[in-house]
Amino acid sequence: MTWLTVAKKDFRDAVQSRALWALVVVFVALSLVSTYAYVEVPELFGSPAGATFGGLLFFTVGLISLFVPIAAIVVCYKSLAGERELGSIKLLLSLPTTRGQVFAGKVLGRAGVLAFGLGVGLVVGLGFGAALLGEIEAGAVVVFVLATLAFAAVYATIVVGISATTGSTSRATTLALGFFVVFELLWDVVPMAVLYVVEGFSFPATIPDWVFTVTQLSPSSAYFSTIAALLPDLADAVGAEPAQTGASVEVSAADAEPFYASPEIGIVVLGLWLVVPLAIGYYRFGGSDL
Repeated sequence: MTWLTVAKKDFRDAVQSRALWALVVVFVALSLVSTYAYVEVPELFGSPAGATFGGLLFFTVGLISLFVPIAAIVVCYKSLAGERELGSIKLLLSLPTTRGQVFAGKVLGRAGVLAFGLGVGLVVGLGFGAALLGEIEAGAVVVFVLATLAFAAVYATIVVGISATTGSTSRATTLALGFFVVFELLWDVVPMAVLYVVEGFSFPATIPDWVFTVTQLSPSSAYFSTIAALLPDLADAVGAEPAQTGASVEVSAADAEPFYASPEIGIVVLGLWLVVPLAIGYYRFGGSDL
């Protein structure tokens, strides 16, 4: 049994999850409602000049940034921890399959499930938006979809990597939720808190470049910056600039001279979130006592 065989079997098993389909239905519904709201009342969403397809793409980033982490937790937290808890991992490894092949197959299989669910929502939401607006930017859509699927693969890797570190599904759930809370809900506060302490419990007149870099350590922030870096003309047209902090301090590509303070750093951060959890998950799973 190869890693591809493991991935195919894992995909078939995971796609039968009722929780996944419930999330897909919710995502599709939210996508339709939010797209309609953006097209009909663009002023409420920061588009005073009117709704555009490019603006819709960047507006959709926020919805995806919420859906992907939650869906990844639902789909991936049991991937290896559940197999170990039930003891079925021993049966799987009794076949001519290495731990590395099992780990790689689980990552690929769960990433495929996420990509499938996300793809359904994107097709419905963006298709609905294109029909309402009467326009579509095909090149931008291709770039956007590829970057979004890469973001889904990153989160699948993160959560499968977390699952690989433990043989308890409850602990895997706790760790995955903890990651989500820290890096997605609270991370905007962290750089400003550090800056406040470093500057002697006061905020400087000018925000240092490193603050922007630290904000990009959140996967969803890195994803947004990646979209802005890959579609710079569209980002400028709709005024979509990566926010430096949760306190409305922003840095644009033109103002941020160093690479580490430019939107392109998001591509590097996403790459690291793909490689580091893979390495840690593989190391912990390979050395664990099953």
